[in-house]
Amino acid sequence: MLPSSLLTGVQPWLGRHWQWAAAAAAALGATLNAAQAQAPIAVPVVSVQAQAVGQGFELDGTLQAVRQSIVSAQVPGRLMALAVKAGDKVRAGQLLATLDDREAQSGVQRSQAQVAQVQAELHNAQAQFDRTQELRRQNFVSAAALDVAQAQLKAAQAARDQASAGARQAGLSQGFTRITAPYDALVLQTHAEVGSLAMPGTPIVTIYAPAPVRAVVQVPLSRAKQLGAAPQVDVQLPGADGALQWVKPTQSRPLPSADPISQTVEWRLELPAAAAQYASVGQQLRVRFASGQTQRATVPTSAVLRRGELTAVYVAQDKGFALKAVRLGADHGAQGVEVLAGLSANDRVAVDPIRAGLQGAQPATAQ
Repeated sequence: MLPSSLLTGVQPWLGRHWQWAAAAAAALGATLNAAQAQAPIAVPVVSVQAQAVGQGFELDGTLQAVRQSIVSAQVPGRLMALAVKAGDKVRAGQLLATLDDREAQSGVQRSQAQVAQVQAELHNAQAQFDRTQELRRQNFVSAAALDVAQAQLKAAQAARDQASAGARQAGLSQGFTRITAPYDALVLQTHAEVGSLAMPGTPIVTIYAPAPVRAVVQVPLSRAKQLGAAPQVDVQLPGADGALQWVKPTQSRPLPSADPISQTVEWRLELPAAAAQYASVGQQLRVRFASGQTQRATVPTSAVLRRGELTAVYVAQDKGFALKAVRLGADHGAQGVEVLAGLSANDRVAVDPIRAGLQGAQPATAQ
């Protein structure tokens, strides 16, 4: 604590300086108020008027790879090796997984031995037929003996063909123990672990080609009837700078049948590769369907002020601006956003709601 003598000297000094600070603050405030009174903040405004906008609705969709495959086992066997993991890039023909091929190797050896056996039998039947044919030419054997030799030769030839087919089948079965990529792709997911038993049809790896891609959206039957024969469709995708943009699909078509449970029709929208390069497969997106035009009151998107659950605009009045809550509809991009309630015709709305909220803000000439 300071001595009482020192405090006695300091208190008058503090009092004088507090008085000086208060006077300076009051002078500064008066100067600012005078400056604001002399130079009011001019905020551009626009009149709320009805204009023709696209009529339709928006739904949530997902981005889907056009080529996506679940690579499965074609022969039974235990998974011996898994050569890829999720996120890997693979080339067509690249090894994805290996199954135990010992049984397949045994099958190949058996088929090869069978081929050798039938080749020997065919050689013997061919020699027997040649001798019988020569003897028949010399009338030493009957025609029936020649027919028997010929039948035995044909049977040996058929056995050879059957054994060759079996050998090829055994070779294919052995090849099926090496699971490869059918095309250039990315690995989306692995479904099996090393050591697990794989049966024919058991999923091993899911792969997809990064391009081309399409948007898939489920349209309720009640809305599908409103679309007409050729509705205008737009898909909202992220751009290079991360901002969302509306892109027109190169092709759009609904499936011919509806889902019996959800009562929806699936629409598939093929997207240009350049537009979808910044989106990810499986990403959720917005799809906008438009059919015809209608008159709607709109305001620029920049004029809308959003604070938590409050959606409002600044409306010009005689002495500045007043904040009014509004209920908005669909966003039409450059045409603005629909205003369903809260404004009247010819209301003037501040284009910049931040500046309109400042003290002394005044509406500029209407645009």
